[in-house]
Amino acid sequence: MSRIGKKAVAIPAGVKVSVSGRKVEVAGAKSKLSYEFRPEIKVSVDGSAVKIELADGYTKEDRQANASWGSTRAHIANMIEGVTKGYEKTMHVVGTGWSASLSGKTLKLVCGFANPRLLTVPDGVTVVVDKTNGDTTPVKVSGPDKQLVGQFASQMRSTRKPEPYNGKGIKYAEEVIKKKQGKQFGA
Repeated sequence: MSRIGKKAVAIPAGVKVSVSGRKVEVAGAKSKLSYEFRPEIKVSVDGSAVKIELADGYTKEDRQANASWGSTRAHIANMIEGVTKGYEKTMHVVGTGWSASLSGKTLKLVCGFANPRLLTVPDGVTVVVDKTNGDTTPVKVSGPDKQLVGQFASQMRSTRKPEPYNGKGIKYAEEVIKKKQGKQFGA
């Protein structure tokens, strides 16, 4: 039985949740998000809470239904938090001469390749490039959709992952890179 799925999701003031068929729509101050849940799940709005239950014909012993139950609850809770507070990830472009710049909906990453890498910023995601501080350029990725923010940050990191010898690369702000010693000449 899903312990997460049993908990109701509280709806804060200023947030509107509606269910039609297998689609949940959450609207708030920041934006409007929607999610289509699996047929094993039943979602209902009860006053100031959203209740997630197993649909008729499914038991608690069904593994797929149980997994979907907890996942659906987590998705709806993330949507409610996204339309109220939003999500943000801070990335660091670390390296001498490495930089990030934004022009329209295109993020230009100069990170040690012959040509700059261009990433298209998806709709619903906001990217802000701060001033370069030494060898580090902070880039803030934010938006109401947790999955989109995380996906774009991951895509950004995958263009040039941090390496352990010089510490250069694109990394999350809270990520710690353990530096390796490297080769020693003469012994």
